[in-house]
Amino acid sequence: MLGVDPTALGAADLSLAIHSREVSCLEVMAAFLDRIELRNPSVNAIVSLRDRDELMTEAAECDEEIAADLSRGWMHGMPQAIKDLAGTRGLRTTMGSPLFADHVPERDDLMVARMRRAGCLIVGKTNVPEFGKGSHTFNEVFGPTRNPYDLGRTAGGSSGGAAVALATRMLPVADGSDYMGSLRNPAAWNNVFGFRPSQGRVPAWPSTDQYLSQMGTEGPMGRSVIDVAMLLGTQAGHDPRVPLSLDGRLTEFADIDTARRTLDVDPEGTRVGWLGDLGGHLALEPGIEAVCVDGLARLAELGCTVEAVGVDFPLDDLWDAWLTWRHMVVVSGIGASVNDGNRHLVKPEILWEIDQGHALTLERVNRAATIRTRYHEAMAGLFLHFDALVLPTAQVWPFPVEERWPTHIGTREMDTYHRWMEVTLYATFAGLPSISVPVGFDERGLPMGMQLIGAPRADVEVLALAHAYERTIGHLAIGEA
Repeated sequence: MLGVDPTALGAADLSLAIHSREVSCLEVMAAFLDRIELRNPSVNAIVSLRDRDELMTEAAECDEEIAADLSRGWMHGMPQAIKDLAGTRGLRTTMGSPLFADHVPERDDLMVARMRRAGCLIVGKTNVPEFGKGSHTFNEVFGPTRNPYDLGRTAGGSSGGAAVALATRMLPVADGSDYMGSLRNPAAWNNVFGFRPSQGRVPAWPSTDQYLSQMGTEGPMGRSVIDVAMLLGTQAGHDPRVPLSLDGRLTEFADIDTARRTLDVDPEGTRVGWLGDLGGHLALEPGIEAVCVDGLARLAELGCTVEAVGVDFPLDDLWDAWLTWRHMVVVSGIGASVNDGNRHLVKPEILWEIDQGHALTLERVNRAATIRTRYHEAMAGLFLHFDALVLPTAQVWPFPVEERWPTHIGTREMDTYHRWMEVTLYATFAGLPSISVPVGFDERGLPMGMQLIGAPRADVEVLALAHAYERTIGHLAIGEA
């Protein structure tokens, strides 16, 4: 066996160790299950954990295959817990809702199927907010997920369980999904990497709507950029059942050696635009801008040119358009499961979304579509002058776990339950790739991240820039929560 704990290895290094027979799949599974037993009771990140004996039997089968020079893929024998919004065959998928507390799907969602084919062994699920709404992971089925840097504070969401599982080394790599920062915000608050891919890069199936929504996307999280890239390569690729999915696959991340060569790019001369607080439009808690400025300095040390820039667009109109789009998507999706007989089981924030969605007019929806189109054009114009744009990942530091959501940032009132997350919608609404990278801590030891946002479909370039930046942040102790 390796001279190190398998849980201390990132996913790429763990894959190499398994395939070179330096460590067995049985040893890997035992180490991660022991780690879950040690850390999960205090943070509540992994839910619906499967039986240990069953998992050890599956790991032994993986060892037999390796002994016969057979591999299922780069994730062969790796323990993996799937975000509890994605359907998993034979394993409870609750979406954090009492309405689905006993729901057990008969088939895997597409992303899950692709990860199984790459060789992972699914040990359980990662906790989410109810229906994934709100960047604070708590629900009436499993309770709250706590931040390992301060157990009295939120882990973020909706991929909060996934981010905490990474930060505490209960998983080697993690999947998640992102609608309004759900891969990025919890990554920032747990000192890991979370990547929102370009719209259509990771197709979602099954889905009742393959044309209208186009804001949420599944994607990867990791303690290193190489791990994020490898999982993205597994998740990504066109599927004929998903008409707006991007053609082809990310062959750059088909194997670990190719991925490392792809990411190892000199960033000198990369043009970075710093959006800051968007000219005072965004309320930020003290200290957030300062740690991001430190991150920008590290990019400059790598040879990037950094310049302050604004978005020439009416941002209040953009918020209204985004809100319209979200109401429409929520009422057409979750709304189908909510009725007068079960409304009392659904959290009030979701009921508000549904009710607002029912009140929408066709005129307002059309106006939102027009604004979104104009906004995409404005962002595409910025990328004529910049290779990447930078924003803070969050507008507040992790807040007390008992709070539902921040009602104020300083003296500024938040007029919706997600207004304090507005900073993440600028990549979402234009369908742009964006990664949250660790950037620093406040005086209480709470983590923060900043977003590196790329041009349309520039997923590989964003990851390469993040990889270069990663070399400058060893002092931030990624994955040591």
